[in-house]
Amino acid sequence: MSTIQDISAFLQKGRSKNVKALVQQALDENEDPKVILNEGLLAGMMVIGEKFKNNEVFVPEVLVAARALNAGLTILEPKLVEIGNEPVGKAVIGTVKGDLHDIGKNLVAMMLKGVGFEVNDIGVDVAPETFIEQAESMGADLICMSALLTTTMPNMEATLNLLKEKGLRDKYIVMVGGAPVNEKFAEQIGADYYTPDAATCAEVAKKAVSER
Repeated sequence: MSTIQDISAFLQKGRSKNVKALVQQALDENEDPKVILNEGLLAGMMVIGEKFKNNEVFVPEVLVAARALNAGLTILEPKLVEIGNEPVGKAVIGTVKGDLHDIGKNLVAMMLKGVGFEVNDIGVDVAPETFIEQAESMGADLICMSALLTTTMPNMEATLNLLKEKGLRDKYIVMVGGAPVNEKFAEQIGADYYTPDAATCAEVAKKAVSER
């Protein structure tokens, strides 16, 4: 197996130390950083995403794979910056105001990174103004909002309303998700997309940004 294939294989097993060492080895072997990213790290994460969607792996496996992805990225990112590698898009993601749940959000953030997005995870209990400020400052394509409590879901609508007030609604693709959220609610509040899981969210996000 090549070093690149090893990176993908160890990432799927969540072996951060191996991934880190192999990324460094690949760089030492003068592999193209973009190939290391796309065919090693991201390819491995895509396999995990697909398995997660098919209930072949579960949240713990995804989180350890994501940790391995991040470990590899810490070595690779300086090189990608050096060669000017463009992300597929930029996303701001957070859990809405009043809600402190973050596992779902973290999974989505990892999956978005896994398909090549630059992700700004702004945490939990995020006010509508903050979503917009952060999206504006990073030049985001996507605003992703998560909620696990029915009582905090209205804050998704509040963010969309504020975007309209500021004349910024058409500037962003707005995605919503979380256990109590569904397609109907997303339509009601005027979000662009609702997805039922993290892997689907990443796929839809990538497609939506490429079609803009």
